Amino acid sequence: MKKGLLIFFMMILGFSFLQPLLSSADNTKKVYVIPIHKEVEKGLHAFLERAISDAEENNAELIVFDIDTPGGLVTAAGDIGQLLDGVETKTVAFVNNHALSAGAFISLHADEIYMVPNGQIGSAAVIDQAGNAADKKAQSYWLSAMKSAAESNGRDPQVALAMADESVVIEELGIEKGELLTLGSKEAKQVGYSEGTVANLDELYETLGVDKSSVVNVEETFAEKLARFITNPVVVPILLSLASLGLIVELYSPGFGIAGSIGLISLVLFFYGHLVAGLAGYETIILFIIGVALIVAEFFLPGGIAGGLGIGAILASIMLAGGDVVQMGISLLIALLIAVATMIIFVKVFGKKMKFFNKIILKDSTSTESGYVSNINRLELVGKEGVTKTPLRPSGTVIVDDERIDAVTEGGFIKAGERVKIVKVEGSRIVVRDIS
Repeated sequence: MKKGLLIFFMMILGFSFLQPLLSSADNTKKVYVIPIHKEVEKGLHAFLERAISDAEENNAELIVFDIDTPGGLVTAAGDIGQLLDGVETKTVAFVNNHALSAGAFISLHADEIYMVPNGQIGSAAVIDQAGNAADKKAQSYWLSAMKSAAESNGRDPQVALAMADESVVIEELGIEKGELLTLGSKEAKQVGYSEGTVANLDELYETLGVDKSSVVNVEETFAEKLARFITNPVVVPILLSLASLGLIVELYSPGFGIAGSIGLISLVLFFYGHLVAGLAGYETIILFIIGVALIVAEFFLPGGIAGGLGIGAILASIMLAGGDVVQMGISLLIALLIAVATMIIFVKVFGKKMKFFNKIILKDSTSTESGYVSNINRLELVGKEGVTKTPLRPSGTVIVDDERIDAVTEGGFIKAGERVKIVKVEGSRIVVRDIS
């Protein structure tokens, strides 16, 4: 028995010595490859945050950003730059074709940059939604951000400034005043903005000495792809326009139909995309629900205060959901203008020609010309006599041909049981005179 226990403890002791060796053999350092493709928008930040967090939790040795983007929102790029600055793991930006504008800014935050032979990086001027140069305040911020991004990784800040400011001149690169700098792979390596040129990711792995079996390719989930699409600065005004137009049409339609459904679906998609992207919190959704509840309450409460507060709550929830209040305010204004203009065009121009439009819009009116009256005008009662059923002070009830009729006097008092004569009928107003 004692001999068996001794063997058992010896086995446990031997396993404890072998455990670190076995763990080190299985614990292969991973390399995470994270794509940054298409436009840079606010939804991209949420995806990168999740991907980087996964990499760091799994003790990744290296993070490679596979970049191919024409640029995007300055605010989104700024948030992504701050995110990359906080990454302790070594990072490499692989310019797999284009890293322009916001893409160049993101690349500058990586520890190293590699490019494909025909890759391009630069052309990072900040422009507004109309395609014009942004105001001086925005340009000043962007130039400072580009310069800091270059300096943080030991790159020439003058080159970064030339990418964003056409007034910067770099003679050795042939950049004159009035031109924005865009570097090819050779020029980027020449000025220290690229550590090397590789044909593809496989060649990059060989250059960096990475075992391909340790590579983890991070993919966007369906929810993240949808969030990126919805938070695109071009898509947001379209969604809000559909929501506004759908709900406005629904106000003129009997029941609840297609237009209202489209409006509600557009709003649901808007909030869902911004919620997944991390831009909106549940408090914005609660504020929106409160706004809807106040508008519904307006049907039962007098004064219009509840309705006004409800509309204000809905507009506030939409603006807060976007993260950037100014940009969302512009998008919301564009959406409302488009919705109103579309409704006017439909009603004035196509209203009589479009059969489908005539079916969904309630256009019937209860006018006198169409034969509708709010009250029956009983002119046949003029001249008839009756007896007051109740005192008239000056209104009351009279009996005419065994019919109870509400009537008023010409101004005086008539007690019950007196004979009266109908002298005037004005809609629902029947005037009687005392003839007793």
